[in-house]
Amino acid sequence: QSREVADFHCVTTWSRLDNAWEGVRVADLMKLVKLSPEARNVIVHCDGDYTTNLPLNEFLDDNVMLAHRHDGRDLEPDHGFPLRLIVPKLYGWKSAKWVRAIEFTDIDRRGFWEVRGYHNHADPWTEERYSFQEDPED
Repeated sequence: QSREVADFHCVTTWSRLDNAWEGVRVADLMKLVKLSPEARNVIVHCDGDYTTNLPLNEFLDDNVMLAHRHDGRDLEPDHGFPLRLIVPKLYGWKSAKWVRAIEFTDIDRRGFWEVRGYHNHADPWTEERYSFQEDPED
């Protein structure tokens, strides 16, 4: 079990600072996983057929975790109980609620919001909100 204090940024332009998340760091979990050399991307599967996608290298960042507690309390159902992926450096839709499975792939498949016009990467510091902002070379 680990604890991470991180900000949370929503695509609608609000942020919540200094969230205390508790759970399992992805880096610790991955010590138990042997990936195929072709794995380059991650698809996170959640309740309600929700998915989100991440490049493997960002999924493996030190501060990414599977959280079950927030600010000292168990996650509430509206906020992702029983398990929520936390990716502090990306917009909140990448911090998927109600995680049920993690798939490692050799190709990038856009998730629920990404196929509906949201940016495939989602960096809040460069305001990567919408797919029309993406570089066509990527």
